[in-house]
Amino acid sequence: MEEKKPEWVTMKPAELEKIIVELAKQGETPAKIGMILRDKHGVPKAKLLGKRISQILTEKNIKIKSEKEKLTEETSKLEQHKAKHKHDYTATRAMTKKLWILNKINKLEH
Repeated sequence: MEEKKPEWVTMKPAELEKIIVELAKQGETPAKIGMILRDKHGVPKAKLLGKRISQILTEKNIKIKSEKEKLTEETSKLEQHKAKHKHDYTATRAMTKKLWILNKINKLEH
């Protein structure tokens, strides 16, 4: 059962690819790109115009950061912040939560 493109979607596949590539270069995840397309450009699903967002990004050789990579970066930034601001307990709690999630991801991989 293949879904058909609604009549009210006027965007062409080439325009869609251009927007997806621009958003990916800004550092957005495929899920966030999908939400932006839905909210700002009126595209209910990118797949309706041909390909999935991740397929378009792999064809254009744009690397998608995994959740583990993002969490590792955020954790290192929080560690640097904590070194400067020792009494920032909100940052300590945020770092603890991120480390907990990172630990869960590592356990699932093994």
